[in-house]
Amino acid sequence: MENTADSSQQPGVAPQPAENQLINQGASQPVVIRVIEEQIRIDKKVVESARVRISKRVSEHEESVDISLVHEEVDVERVAVNQYVETPPSIRYEGDTTIIPVLREVAVVEKRLLLVEELRVTKRHVQTNETQQLTLRREDIQVERTVSEPANPEMVRQPNAEQSVRNPDDNLNSI
Repeated sequence: MENTADSSQQPGVAPQPAENQLINQGASQPVVIRVIEEQIRIDKKVVESARVRISKRVSEHEESVDISLVHEEVDVERVAVNQYVETPPSIRYEGDTTIIPVLREVAVVEKRLLLVEELRVTKRHVQTNETQQLTLRREDIQVERTVSEPANPEMVRQPNAEQSVRNPDDNLNSI
């Protein structure tokens, strides 16, 4: 294809390809220039570039742990009173101590209540330390990446000098 159709063109007019030019023989006929446009069509294809295998292992280990345990103990003190009373006394409290009256009926010419004894119950908090063997578990994750051959080797992009080659394990957050 030639770039110019005629060397006798007017100055300042761009040369036209010879096959796209209609010769203007009469003043009433316009000159037609064809406009050509190129278009591109791009297709994408998913290609497997690598595989990732993730495995999990649970390990157990024994560990000594000091544990603080709290329990309550009760001290019972028996106090002899041996007094006759008209009505049964109620249970009363003196600080941490609960006083519980113990009554007994005694046969006499007349019947009266004899306060035989009082039970004094005091609560105490006792803290002891014990060592116990506990089994603790921990999970370890192993990631193994295998690279597969691409279907089209020209589709594989090589890193530029400006791009850094990264460790494949750095990409684990995107999995």
